[in-house]
Amino acid sequence: MAGFRIRGDSPINLRAIPHPAVTLAIEFGDRPFDIHGTAGRMRSVSLAAGLSFSAFQVRAEGIACVQVRLSPLAGHPVLGLPLAELGGSVIALDDLWGRDTARLRERLHHARTWPERFALIDTELMTRLDRGRAVDPEVAWAWHQIIASHGRARINDLAARTGWSRQRMWARFGSQIGLTPKRAAMLVRFDQAIHRLVHGHTPAQVAADCGYADQSHLHHDVRAFTGTPPSAAANEPWLAADDTAWPSHRSAT
Repeated sequence: MAGFRIRGDSPINLRAIPHPAVTLAIEFGDRPFDIHGTAGRMRSVSLAAGLSFSAFQVRAEGIACVQVRLSPLAGHPVLGLPLAELGGSVIALDDLWGRDTARLRERLHHARTWPERFALIDTELMTRLDRGRAVDPEVAWAWHQIIASHGRARINDLAARTGWSRQRMWARFGSQIGLTPKRAAMLVRFDQAIHRLVHGHTPAQVAADCGYADQSHLHHDVRAFTGTPPSAAANEPWLAADDTAWPSHRSAT
């Protein structure tokens, strides 16, 4: 979770890159985001994006917002629907939470400090998590295996180790997480690789360390998720700010 306040009259443009988490953003300064993605354009003061979105453009001017990244295991109950229903779209959080989103935005607006705002978000998320429907334990286990292996788990073994058929695992995982196990593993591995590139590691080293067959394989996956080659993707502001915007502890800028 992180808080952002972008002052001034000059808009900023960012390109959101796929990430193995559910992304929520709630603006509370009455300055909506302009979003342009594969589904077209939208203008909203809140957004929700699952794991399967394609890279999209965000234009913002003078905004104040809180952004949250949730494990898809939490995203399913918090959003109130299987993540497959989000598809590859970025949608307004208002469409999922209704008037609760407007009430939350008002409370965030009147809060005086970032810790107060973070506490409001925590309360909202925990309430929804507690009353939401959890993902299947087998799906949660498979997701943890993919994360722990940095996307290099043997996907064909996951179903067998849970006692499910391959067809059942693919169907339930795809519905609740929003991606097939194979695509989820590709996304997790890509995320590790692209952040290594951001930190200056060479493509050859990243390909070898992250389990790609060769640099061509790495190049293919980066382009598949970002639409750009590794040299361009590694300079995306969205990624360069990642450690500041979403550290292991909460922060505000």
